Order: sequence, then C-alpha cells, then structure tokens
Amino acid sequence: MVAPAHIEHAVAVLRAGGVIAFPTETVYGLGADASNAAAVAKIYALKARPSTHPVIVHLAAAEQLAQWAREVPASATLLAARYWPGPLTLILRRAAHVLDAVTGGQDSVALRVPSHPVAQALLHAFDGGVAAPSANRFGRVSATSAAHVREEFGAALDVVLDGGDCEVGIESTIVDVSGTQPALLRPGGISLAELEQALGAALGAIGTDAPRAPGTLKAHYAPATPLMLVDPDMVPELVRSFARQEKTVAVLSFSTMRALVPGLAWVSAPADAPGYAHALYANLRLLDASGSDLIVVERPPPQPQWLAVLDRLTRAAAGSGPPDTP
Repeated sequence: MVAPAHIEHAVAVLRAGGVIAFPTETVYGLGADASNAAAVAKIYALKARPSTHPVIVHLAAAEQLAQWAREVPASATLLAARYWPGPLTLILRRAAHVLDAVTGGQDSVALRVPSHPVAQALLHAFDGGVAAPSANRFGRVSATSAAHVREEFGAALDVVLDGGDCEVGIESTIVDVSGTQPALLRPGGISLAELEQALGAALGAIGTDAPRAPGTLKAHYAPATPLMLVDPDMVPELVRSFARQEKTVAVLSFSTMRALVPGLAWVSAPADAPGYAHALYANLRLLDASGSDLIVVERPPPQPQWLAVLDRLTRAAAGSGPPDTP
C-alpha cells in the first residue's frame, strides 16, 4: 500500500495543477484536476491525445454523481449502486460547470468510481474529480504497472503512485446512460450479460448520435510492432514463413509450444478470459520489446466472456506499427 505521505504529496500536486500517475483496478491513469483546464491540457500534451477525445473523470463515491451530471437517470443510479466502486464508466449529460477539456466539447461526461485502494485513498483525500485517461501515449498499449508508466514518461510526471499490477488489466466497461436507453459503448471487466441482468432489460444499440467515448477508436491499444490476430492453425505457418525470409515473429498463444524456430519470442497466455485480460498489456509490451518484425496473436474463441479481450486485440491490430505506418 502507498504511504499516506505519498498520497498527501500527490494531492498537493493535483491541487497545484500538476499531473500524476496512479493505479486503478483496470489500468494506470494519468491524472489531473478535472476542474482545472490548464492541468487537463497537460495530460493531453503528454499523451499527444486529440482534444476532441474525451477523458474519464474519476470520483471517490457514487454520491458525487449529481455534482458532475445534470441528470442522473434511474439506470445510472442502479448501475452505480451495483458496480461502484468498480470497473464501470457511465456517460451522463454533463453539469454546467464541467469543462470542455474533459468532455471533448460534448454535452456529456464520462464518470467512474474506481475500486483500487490507492485510487480510493487519493480521491477521498483530493475530494474532487480527477480526469484520468490511461497512462500511455495516445493509441498505444495501456500501462498496468508503475514500471510501464515510467517506461512511457520517465521524469515527465510529477508523481507516480505504485499500487502494484492492476487486477483487471483492461479498461473499464463504458455504458452510455445519457440517452433514452442505456447502450454499451466499450466492453470491459463487467460483461454485457451482467449489465442486462442488473438493469432487468436489454441494452440498446449504439446510435449514430452516441457520445464519443474513450478507447473506442478503430485503432487503439496498439504496439509499435505490427500485430496480426490470426486463427490458431495459422500461427506455425506465419512463424515458418517469416523465418524463411530471415525475419522474426513474436507470438502470444494459448499453446505452450515454442520450438518452431530458434530464439522465438513466445508467450503462453492464460486460457481463461479474466486471466488473459489481466496479463494482456504486459504481454503485448513484452513482445513489442522483443525486436521482432511481427507480433502474431492467436485469436481467442468467439464467446461472450472474450468480448472485451477481442475488442482490445482487434483495435490493437488496426493501430499497430510505427507512427509513420499508413
């Protein structure tokens, strides 16, 4: 657990308009005072994040919802009571004082109450909203440890609170409750089935007027090494094909088989969806650092419990490659 003195220092930095990194149960966040436009702008600059891409405001408790949303529908109250603190983000119509800097200029705001004890201690001590996108360069692989954050930003951050590895390992589920019917905008640690069971009704389809939400661009969560998401029987074929071209492949697979070619970078992924998600970004970072020409990921099964993992891998494949890749 982070020492109280470190929490106090982080709070002082936030109040002074600085930027910190802190753990949540999903991924590490890059945090700034959500009521300070200049501070939030520092996050966008550090991440090279487009100003129209909104960020999530993190709160200490569900009771703060009404301070940030001008309307709190029954669906929001129900989901908050069931899943907060936890890996769920709700999008509501924003209160008048909420800055364009955190909403991407939209009439909605994304809110979350994280469950990580360090995040809870920080948010209760700060007693305000903390705008916090994931602590990585925009579009790249999220950080699930303090070491990942330091790799990304070095001394550019005022504070990095080390709360260990993130439990969930992928970003929060996002539900839009700003319209006439709740809709799932981003899958995460809370499944569609769980949400619908909690609401007692099916979620609606994503409409053309749905709010822009964090992490929902086609290309996201991506390594700098090109990544291919393939069926299991294609993995050996691709490895051998690249070897014949004197190129190297790094593999993320459910299999423990490695001896396809000498020196192959191979990570055996957990066979269960929660375990796979927990390790996903650490595994992608490891393979990205292997110096290989291609990352090959064995496609997880098309089952509901794998929806969030498949979402991240599909976006990672679309965005992978160096920055100048078309």
